[in-house]
Amino acid sequence: MAIVFESPNVVVGQVSVSGMDNNVYVLSSRNSGEQIVIDAADDLGQIETLLREVSLTGMAQLKLVITTHEHFDHVRALGPLVVSTGARSVAGGDAPRIAAAQGVPTDEVYDGDTVGVNGISLKVVSLVGHTAGSIALVYEEMGYPTLLFTGDSLFPGGVGNTDHVQSRFLSLFTDVVTKLFNEYPDNTIVLPGHGAATTLGVERPHLDEWKLRGW
Repeated sequence: MAIVFESPNVVVGQVSVSGMDNNVYVLSSRNSGEQIVIDAADDLGQIETLLREVSLTGMAQLKLVITTHEHFDHVRALGPLVVSTGARSVAGGDAPRIAAAQGVPTDEVYDGDTVGVNGISLKVVSLVGHTAGSIALVYEEMGYPTLLFTGDSLFPGGVGNTDHVQSRFLSLFTDVVTKLFNEYPDNTIVLPGHGAATTLGVERPHLDEWKLRGW
């Protein structure tokens, strides 16, 4: 477990869970204490511990769980977490399938929407290709680098898996370029669904390489 970002308004913690090295992120508002989880991937106990560790009071105040996409390795703790806390669950276009699979109501959010809690606002960005309803979340605060929570749509070294289906790759690559690389500066921090963080500046020189190789 680690603190990966701090500012006057928010503290962001991260823990890696399961054998697939899934990242779970917790955002805590310094103003209200309210919290957001991005991708309740697995291991409810570790998530609950992170919620307490990132809390300014030592008490979890989870109000919202956002799921970046429907794949099983990103949702295994979603049902128990929502049931135990009463938090609202939201996702992109994968929301109906997530709700059905996990047994908890999950509201659908759309490209350009803003979601959050008291003191934290996140912009929803639709990135179609890894799944039909994948999303990224954008956190912006004046004077600090933008944060991108990209799920499995953007990693160090390339976009997410599209099973070598060219139409899916082109959709995801186009969305990532136009909605992320063309919109945000080089110091923007990318916090992916697995593995280490990166920045848009580190990845930007390789976009042509990614397009040429097709994955």
